Amino acid sequence: MDIHKILKERFGFGQFRPGQEEVIRNVLAGKDTLAILPTGMGKSLCYQLPAYLLDGTVLIVSPLVALMEDQVAIMKRNGEKRVVALNSFLSYTEKKRILTELGNYKFVFISPEMLMQKNVVKRLQDIRLALLVVDEAHCISQWGFDFRPDYLRLGELFEEFHRPTILALTATADDQVTTDIIQYLRLRLPVILRQSLDRPNISYAIVKVDDERMKTDWIKERLVTTASPGIIYVASRKRADELAAILQGVGVSVASYHAGKEQEDRAFIQEQFIAGEISWICATNAFGMGIHKNNIRQVIHEHVPQAIASYIQEVGRAGRDGKQSAATLLFSPADEGRMRFILQEDIPQESEIRHYASLLAEQIPVDVAAGEARISETNQRVINYYRERMSIDGVIQQMAQQKYKKEAQLQKMLRFVHSEKCLREELLAFFGEQCDVVPNSCCSVCGTVDELWAEPLMLDKKIVSWEQRLTQLLG
Repeated sequence: MDIHKILKERFGFGQFRPGQEEVIRNVLAGKDTLAILPTGMGKSLCYQLPAYLLDGTVLIVSPLVALMEDQVAIMKRNGEKRVVALNSFLSYTEKKRILTELGNYKFVFISPEMLMQKNVVKRLQDIRLALLVVDEAHCISQWGFDFRPDYLRLGELFEEFHRPTILALTATADDQVTTDIIQYLRLRLPVILRQSLDRPNISYAIVKVDDERMKTDWIKERLVTTASPGIIYVASRKRADELAAILQGVGVSVASYHAGKEQEDRAFIQEQFIAGEISWICATNAFGMGIHKNNIRQVIHEHVPQAIASYIQEVGRAGRDGKQSAATLLFSPADEGRMRFILQEDIPQESEIRHYASLLAEQIPVDVAAGEARISETNQRVINYYRERMSIDGVIQQMAQQKYKKEAQLQKMLRFVHSEKCLREELLAFFGEQCDVVPNSCCSVCGTVDELWAEPLMLDKKIVSWEQRLTQLLG
């Protein structure tokens, strides 16, 4: 089989990107594979190309509706008509039609929640599956406990099928995440293929300020005097809306994006950003996964992410076109306490878990019991997952372990913020890599960050203040 010929004829590429060919050859050889490829390295090709050499349907588990809809739209634009997305936003009629015709599709994208439905499982058991793909597989470890417990059930579910090869794809995975992916997906003697996470075209900077007001002032100045497009990550939905309004007030083309907005609104904002109709997105971490926009010049964090893995995922969305880009993290003394408070609030206390379990034992409805015990919807799903598998004492121990892991991740993130070593070297070391070549524009600790490329709005070589820029914009 000439995969290079298919690469050229089907996809129009003359050569593979680093890592792609090795992943594809292992998949075609029937080997379970975990591919850890940086953002922008073309992970989707790793299952799309093999599909044309395998008999049957490729099932792709994807965490976000926007992500799967985006992939479907791209594939259809490229001429592939046998592709569909199965998710909760389909009408009953649409879902029934797709399930009836499921075997006619070459590519089926599906959410983990939809995949757990019995009628969907039954229908999948009736068709020939060529390949099982778990996209954004780090969700099993990073998000599985916090956000999507159904990811934890995937390995068990796959055993119910006439199980084909499994391909797990992610942009970042340290040793713990790698272990979790292999364990929960029940991969069999998996081949682990990892490409370097280093992105030489991204410079890293940490800017320390006294308080939140100074963060706002810094962001205003930055956005009206430097290049776009870009993403600003904030800690809460309320702050996303608030900061976007402030920036709009000084003439910045910006919109807020978070899970509190309607699905249609989020999709519209995302499309505007991709099309260049909006220059900046002010978002929670709900934004960015699977976004296909190559020319993002800046990623700014107004808050400290809870883990380095999350941070490198988010900054990796910059500079996918290979051009110089910047990642800036703003830090104030209050951040540490704020992040520790969020961490403590994320994991329920032992008393709350026991209260919840006792209410369920009294046949109190699940949602009512969760409300009375002050258990969030997310934690409710996680606790229920573990209650199916162990005693309540075991559940409490699991949640305590999660709190310990979160605290350890936060400590590593804080060490990174306060590091006196090269930030690039620190990030790579977290994933067991070394920095072989230091780029000319590296990081704020090295003192080599050159951002003249990012300053197109200058008067007489002096940076224009946001007040001056607003005067210019209003003419």
